[in-house]
Amino acid sequence: MMKRLSLSNVSWWVVCSALAIIILFPIIVVLLASFKTIGELNTYPPTIWPNEVTLRNYVDLDSTSANVWRSAWNSTVVTLGTVALSLVLATLAGYGFARFKFRGDGIAFLVVLATMMMPFQALLTPLFVVLQSMGLIDSLVGLVLIYTMYVLPFTIFVMRNSMSVVPQALIDAATVDGVSRLRILGTVMLPLCWPGVVSATLFAAFMAWNEFLGALILLSSQENFTLPVILTTLQTGRYGQIDWGILNAGVVVTMVPCLLLYLALQRYYVSGLLSGSIR
Repeated sequence: MMKRLSLSNVSWWVVCSALAIIILFPIIVVLLASFKTIGELNTYPPTIWPNEVTLRNYVDLDSTSANVWRSAWNSTVVTLGTVALSLVLATLAGYGFARFKFRGDGIAFLVVLATMMMPFQALLTPLFVVLQSMGLIDSLVGLVLIYTMYVLPFTIFVMRNSMSVVPQALIDAATVDGVSRLRILGTVMLPLCWPGVVSATLFAAFMAWNEFLGALILLSSQENFTLPVILTTLQTGRYGQIDWGILNAGVVVTMVPCLLLYLALQRYYVSGLLSGSIR
């Protein structure tokens, strides 16, 4: 029995280690490449560890005419706006679907879930027309509205499942004490649904921070470009060559906030996704 258990544990660690290496290897390669000189990046065969560590790529990232840090600020504004707006709407909608029964509530929730199956690319043309009629083309506000629309079905799904597992007895006790429904949402439901809030936050933040196609189509001026869009203008160096150093440095700048946010909130993430699966 001990031998079988030990063999099972070893197999588990081997599989997990192999998956971790597969996932982390590209990230490590990009991180190390961002500290290499342009000459070493163009050598063949390529090297893994930099022979000469340099910060030139990060310095050039700041000194380029593309104004990368302005684009990073634009991405931050869009991400924070998307997270805030989607959380407010998803919390109210999830509260309504979880705790208020009305005719057709199941069908309405099914319609919300059905919109998750619509590809984002297929919606860009009608969304462009709508934003143009509202005067929000080439606007960060318009981009926030589009991203919120895209993440809202999933965030509603997560918040509704999280609020469904809150015991009804707690809500009844608060109601007997004279607490309003809105205050119940803020003081009873949300503290107990924190894992769901974190899961919705991570999903909305990662989508808004990394999305490229929508920002490329809906934004036209360079001062409004987000970070994924501006990185496409940093690829070409002198004489049409690709400047891999600056490109790798830009990728590192893009992925660091996502890694830090996930590592800070990862303990809530899985429990938030599983909320409502066990009643």
